[in-house]
Amino acid sequence: MKKIVIIGPESTGKSTLCTQLAAHYNTIWVEEYAREYLLKNGTDYNFEDLIDIAKGQIALEEKYSKQLTLSDSKLFIDTDMHVMKVWCEFVFNKCHHWILNRIAERKYDLYLLCNIDLPWVKDELREYPDLKKRQKLYYHYKDLLVNQHVPWVDISGDYEQRLEKAIKAVDALT
Repeated sequence: MKKIVIIGPESTGKSTLCTQLAAHYNTIWVEEYAREYLLKNGTDYNFEDLIDIAKGQIALEEKYSKQLTLSDSKLFIDTDMHVMKVWCEFVFNKCHHWILNRIAERKYDLYLLCNIDLPWVKDELREYPDLKKRQKLYYHYKDLLVNQHVPWVDISGDYEQRLEKAIKAVDALT
C-alpha cells in the first residue's frame, strides 16, 4: 500500500484534494480527526488536547489502513503528525514527545504540501485568515519536508491544477 499525506496550513484545499484523489484512484481517504474533535469539544483547546487529537488521527489512519487489502492500494491521508507538530509549536511553542516519536517511526511514501495560493475560506474552526501567519505556517511545513527523506511535492494553483500536479506525483510513485 502507498500512503500519501496531504499537509499544509488551514484552508489550502487539503480535504478537497483528498476527496478528488480518492475518487480518481477509486480508494478511500483518512479525514482530519481534529475537525471532529473540535466540533465535539469546542475550539477552546489546550496543549494536552493536542495529544488526544494526535492519537485520534493515528487511530483513524490505522482503521482505514486495515480496510485496504491490495498491495497496490493508495491511501490518502489528510494530516499527519507533522501537522500536529506545527500546530503544537505554532500555538504553544513546544511539542509533545509522543508526537515527535510518531513522526520518527511512521512511514509514508509521499507528501503533498498544499500552498497558500487559494483564497482563505472562513469556517467555525479556522484560526488564521492573516496572510502573514499563513505564509509563516506554510514555510514551517516546507522546512519540515525539506529536512526529511520522504519525497514531497508543492501543490499550488487552482483546484484543477492542484489535482493534476497531485496525480502526476502519485503516478510517479508506481
